[in-house]
Amino acid sequence: MSALRSRMAGLLLAAAGAGMMVYGILRGEAAVVFAKAVRICLECIGVG
Repeated sequence: MSALRSRMAGLLLAAAGAGMMVYGILRGEAAVVFAKAVRICLECIGVG
């Protein structure tokens, strides 16, 4: 029974994580994160 409980907990956490990712994408957070990543990369190579 412990293996089943552990598997269900893992699936529940994975579903919660996927739900939070979808919520963030729908709010437009992906664009914000991408813009910050571009700025950091440009600073690292010395362009920005």
